Order: sequence, then C-alpha cells, then structure tokens
Amino acid sequence: MKLYGECRNLGNHRNDNTAWIEQGREHFGPRLVRQTRRVRLVTIDDIRAAADLIRDAIVRTPLIPASWADPDRPLWIKPESLQPIGAFKLRGAFNAVGRLDEPVRARGVVAYSSGNHAQAVAYAAAAFGVPAYIVMPEETPNIKVEATRNYGAEVVLCGPGQREKVATELVEKTGGVLVPPFDHPDVIAGQGTVGLEIVADMPDVESVLIPVSGGGLASGIGTAIKGLCPNAKVFGVEPDLAGDTAEGLRLGHRVDWSIEDRNRTIADGLRSQPSELTFAHLQRVLDGVITVSEDEIRAAVRELVYRAHVVSEPSGAVALAAYRQGSTPPGRTVMILSGGNIEPAMLREILHA
Repeated sequence: MKLYGECRNLGNHRNDNTAWIEQGREHFGPRLVRQTRRVRLVTIDDIRAAADLIRDAIVRTPLIPASWADPDRPLWIKPESLQPIGAFKLRGAFNAVGRLDEPVRARGVVAYSSGNHAQAVAYAAAAFGVPAYIVMPEETPNIKVEATRNYGAEVVLCGPGQREKVATELVEKTGGVLVPPFDHPDVIAGQGTVGLEIVADMPDVESVLIPVSGGGLASGIGTAIKGLCPNAKVFGVEPDLAGDTAEGLRLGHRVDWSIEDRNRTIADGLRSQPSELTFAHLQRVLDGVITVSEDEIRAAVRELVYRAHVVSEPSGAVALAAYRQGSTPPGRTVMILSGGNIEPAMLREILHA
C-alpha cells in the first residue's frame, strides 16, 4: 500500500540562526488536548558541529550505485550497515554522549531501544570509558541483545511498552543520564550528518528515501538535505503495519497506534512513534511518507543481498521497498539502508522464501 502524508509547513522564526515553530502538543486518551508551545528545531549548523565531533568515531559511508535500478530514477544506496555497530544510530548516540559535560558523563548513561540505539549508546559509553545501562524489549532479536552486552553494557529486558518507564527507574537508581533514541536535538543532529555526506557526494541529488520510526534519522537528514538542496524531495518510509507517521502527517497531528499493532511488522526497528520534537521536524522537512507491505519489505531484503551484495535488516530495507513501488519522482535518488543487524535465521528464511 502507498500513502503520502500531506506535510504542512507550520512556519518558522529565525533568530541568531535558530529555527523555531509553533507546535501543537497532543495528549493521547479519550480526548485530544491541544496546547501550543515553541519547539526549537535543529539547524544545519548543529549538524555541522555534530559532524566535527563524531568524525573520528564513525565510518563515512559511500554512495553505492544500483546499476539495476530504473533508468529514469537512478538509485544510490547509503549503507549505514557499515558502521561499527551495524547501523546509523552510532552517529546520534556518539554526538549526544560526547556533548555531555565530563562530570555528568562520568555518572554513566541510560538508554532504551529495540536494538541499534542500544548498541550505539553502549559503544559510545565504552569509547568514553563510562558505564552504560540499556533497557531493551523482550522481543528484541537476540543478535542485538548480545551485541549490546558485548560492548560492556548492562542490559535490562522489559515487557512491551515498558521501555521508558524502566529507563526512568534506572536513571533514578544509577544517577546516569538518559540518552533517548530520537527525542533529543543532539541525537537528531548526529543523524543529520548522513545528509551532509549525501550532499557532499551528490550535490544534485533529487530524491532521498529514509526509514521512519521515532523520526530522528529523517528529521536530521531532512534538515540537512533541505538546508543544502532545497529543491530535493525527502520521503519518509514506514511499514503499513506501523504507519502512524503517515497518518499523523495527513491529519496534521501525532496519532497513537498501540504497541500491539506496531509489533506486527517484521521491521522491529520501526515500531516506535515520533515525539513532539521529531514530529515538528518531520512536518517541516518531509515531502511525503510512503508505507510498504511486509511482502515488499522481505523482497527488498532479498534484492539488496542478491543485487547489491549487502545485508540489510528489514527496517533497513524499507526505502528500497518504497522505491520499488515506482511512485517517487524521476531523478537521482538516494536510499538510506539504515542497518544490517538481522538474525541469521530470519535472513535465511527471507532468502529462501
């Protein structure tokens, strides 16, 4: 299924190179309560500062040409699976941990994640020599849990929908600092460095396809692309079974899908929902959201293995699934392969289907 969200530009106020928007705050429940407050948006300068801080800690991933792509929509793959932890999340986590004052950072860091952010925070904490306490859902693929432990983090497993509650308890217990997976300007700025690299390698990029879950990656990349290539189109991509962002952008406010609904998708890294902060960015930088089926996601994982010779987790393959729908405009297109941390058994099952 294809669905485009009608992304509204809410306007912005610039002062001292800082962007703000008036953002409606929603409270989910029997009633929708709207409050308006100003939300500070990440800027291109924030992203450039992040690039300087994380440069020696990350891999500057290339753009791989997909020679088998449609002639009128030439495609390049940005393989963030080549990062040391196997996913883009290292960029935002390292920037966030690196910007903490040293006495604060020394108390340790706490994170909650379905896997890739967990590994990223654990990796960053090890690099700075501080403790890491990571909360992960019980349904997280074992490969991600073990990888997080291997970086020296203490992992606490929790039930569905309990990650934030358990993380808050750990902050109180350990005195550590919470590093959220997407709901923080430093995290968004770190993820935006992907966009800086795209523009440096392809100044005439015309379309960018980005997986969307909590929205930190799309917020950061979208800010960079729109800031440097304002005529380029930026599309978010999410599973049909976790299509809350597409619905929210169409309606003009965040919507709440139950965790039980979102957990239906094979794309375990795309089961979160945007925060107030990331939703504000997405409204400003996305030209639309495309949703993809489970069969399309699986087909994209296979295509990346057999045609591009790269391994992608289901969450990382959704951008190719969206491209294959044929609904994006003609022109030079970049897809973000956000991560490659897939259970071997799942990869075998997908490839042999």
